[in-house]
Amino acid sequence: MSAVEEMSGQEGANQIADVVVRFAGDSGDGMQLTGSNFTEATALYGNDLATFPDFPAEIRAPAGATFGVSAFQIYFGSDEVSTAGDQVDVLIAMNPAALITNLKDLVPGGLVVVDVDAFTDKNMTRAGYKANPIEDGSLDAYRVLPIEITKQVLESVKPFGLSHKFAVRCKNMWTLGLVMWLFDRDRTVTIENLEKKFANKPDIAQANIAALNSGHAYGETAELPTGVEVYSVPKAEVPPGLYRNTTGTDALAYGLIAGGQLANLPITFASYPITPASSLLHTLSQQKQFNVVTFQAEDEIAAVCAAIGASFAGSLGITSSSGPGISLKGEAISLASATELPLVIVNTQRGGPSTGLPTKTEQSDLNQAMFGRHGDTMLPVISSSTSVDCFDVAIEACRLAVQFMTPVILLSDGYLANASEPWLVPDINDYEPFPVTFEDNAEGFTPANRDPETLARVWAKPGTPGLEHRIGGIEKSFETGDISYEPENHQKMTDVRKAKIDGIARYIPEQEVAMGEAKGKLAVVGWGSTYGAIHQAVKRCRRENLDVSHIHIRYLNPFPANLGDLLAGYDQVLIPEMNTGQLVNIIRSKYLIDAKPLNKVSGQPFKISEVEFAIKSLLEA
Repeated sequence: MSAVEEMSGQEGANQIADVVVRFAGDSGDGMQLTGSNFTEATALYGNDLATFPDFPAEIRAPAGATFGVSAFQIYFGSDEVSTAGDQVDVLIAMNPAALITNLKDLVPGGLVVVDVDAFTDKNMTRAGYKANPIEDGSLDAYRVLPIEITKQVLESVKPFGLSHKFAVRCKNMWTLGLVMWLFDRDRTVTIENLEKKFANKPDIAQANIAALNSGHAYGETAELPTGVEVYSVPKAEVPPGLYRNTTGTDALAYGLIAGGQLANLPITFASYPITPASSLLHTLSQQKQFNVVTFQAEDEIAAVCAAIGASFAGSLGITSSSGPGISLKGEAISLASATELPLVIVNTQRGGPSTGLPTKTEQSDLNQAMFGRHGDTMLPVISSSTSVDCFDVAIEACRLAVQFMTPVILLSDGYLANASEPWLVPDINDYEPFPVTFEDNAEGFTPANRDPETLARVWAKPGTPGLEHRIGGIEKSFETGDISYEPENHQKMTDVRKAKIDGIARYIPEQEVAMGEAKGKLAVVGWGSTYGAIHQAVKRCRRENLDVSHIHIRYLNPFPANLGDLLAGYDQVLIPEMNTGQLVNIIRSKYLIDAKPLNKVSGQPFKISEVEFAIKSLLEA
């Protein structure tokens, strides 16, 4: 039973606790823009929410093709929301391809809105339908709202004299207006956005606004089927403060800026475009007022080398990519390790191998982050768990890089990068600064001097009088920093570099339990973007008095010092991952714990129900 059906017959009719809505259509139908506008209106209304933009890799797939369907899902409600939801309560399908590829996710009794005008023989054949699903009874398990959306749009924008091509492009705004009526959302901000976006094309702006208002008016005035009416989702109870709706990309960008400010360093961000990491460069390029330099290089290798050069010169070098680009950067990352310079490497993971699924999400680069370099090059690896968490993790990556003079790998993924959620904007004054002190004493200086506690090498700016030096990729003497081929010295340098990374465990928090008890029958252990699905699944199981806890690991190398003892306190350990079992193997080999895997590599994030089923299966067994 859908959330809409479940609540509509109760006292205070039409009030529902939460709902999942999905917009789906051709990649040219503007589903991402529609979803973003609905998300903004929902955030301003006061619901908690999470989104999942899901779009094809093709720039413009053939119209009506199933592989070209673009979708945007939003889960919003009056209680805590930490995933984009499981099954869909309301599906807006702009054409047959969108219907056939998304109908499997609609709950029985769910509402499906279809554009009847798009269900032509040609479009239905291309999507794989042999008969019209609106007429053949195949949708009887759902509440269907068939509307001549294209006809309605053309009529609503007729006064603006648009060509048929441009007029039809307003379909997404008409549909948005209808859905805003359905959930009692305010159109004001959307109208303001349209006026701003098309400030130089007022006819386009007014046509889209007219379509938006027309869709809303249709909901108000049409005689809709029984059960299709306005639904109210009460506001969520959240702590007071300044909120903004943010994606993981934006939060990560602001976190990197904050990290530079807290270190009292300029940051130099050098990257090469790659999906889904490119938008990080777009965001940072607009923030030059925070002492940010951005550089789009001609390739991945040039990008990481430019970032290393910036760090040598006294800036904090940052580079980003996805899995294939990180592979190309591998040699230079090892150079940064050998020269012991700070460098932040952001890997926004996607489905692989090779080009793989560039617009889909995965967690399959953990092995690459941990071991994907030559010559015993061990690096700190940390991961963000939610879109909002990207802010704090970016700051932490900057801190580790400058405090220990090392490259740091920060793992995000396509789901976190594109998904959005409300963010209680923090006060930067609440964060502990970690200002960098450059070496300025020429007496006894060598570039090999180290902090005896952290083992971090000194950082001397080129051009500082008396501190002339050189560093490079050839092995250096532990004592002087000069080139050395001595076997004993290489052994010592390899051991010191490893000890420096291992020693980071003393400077990071101990592992805490995200939900549940510190001992028990089952711990569900996750990292990265599996947080939301695990959190909700464990919450549901604990409501049924099941003995299960949630542990989420931010620090993947080195692990928190107490992690092994913590995991040993549970009878069983389950590790859900969007890969074939990479963290499972690391946990098994390091702690000799028979952790159980739950793997998914479909390009889609975990559903709550998938984790919940695995928990109950283990506990029942």
